[in-house]
Amino acid sequence: MQIGGVQKTSLLDYPDKISAIVFTRGCNFRCGYCHNPELIAITNEPAWTCAGFFEFLNTRKGKLDGVVITGGEPCIQSGLIDFIKQIKNMEFLVKLDTNGTFPDVLRQSLPYLDYIAMDIKAPLDKYKAITRVDADTEKIKESINIIMQSPVDYEFRTTVVKEQLTFDDFDKIGDLIKGAKRYYLQKFVPSKTLDRTLISASTYSDSDFELVSTKLRLKIKNVFLRG
Repeated sequence: MQIGGVQKTSLLDYPDKISAIVFTRGCNFRCGYCHNPELIAITNEPAWTCAGFFEFLNTRKGKLDGVVITGGEPCIQSGLIDFIKQIKNMEFLVKLDTNGTFPDVLRQSLPYLDYIAMDIKAPLDKYKAITRVDADTEKIKESINIIMQSPVDYEFRTTVVKEQLTFDDFDKIGDLIKGAKRYYLQKFVPSKTLDRTLISASTYSDSDFELVSTKLRLKIKNVFLRG
């Protein structure tokens, strides 16, 4: 496991839980709006060792409910499943954030997960434009199906850059995850980005988001705005 950083306490990243966040290195996407661009490349200089993280976690028993594993893309990591198992053996909950391009790893992880958050970058026909790689959208669909058919609690979410996604695109996303339990529209906040030109990009207004959400609720049980 290549750990690029650890946030020792979060009240926001695991719904209704107090968590620590592990940021893994390496990502197979190159989304321009990425707010963790320093984690995209895998390096030989991890910010934390796994042993160091578990020593820390041992001191947080009774203080934290769980651990969020995010990135980068955690499913790139060959040691991910063993890492999750060790967290579970310490009796913490585990939430996994993923972009959905590694359905086999996701499937193997399911028995040890308590919550999954999968990013839906765009409708499938726009994945290449948004991720800036030749993404295998069949794997995206497979991961969506795995998550929706599993007993593990979950959410889907989309970071919304107004210049990238239209109202019609949200209709297509609604069809892609129709019947999902929970979907979050996340406001793009231009603070730190992989593509520096997107610092001047915008997101939709609250009234626009409400129009989109109202329409999406015809297809998805719960639609929320996060920003």
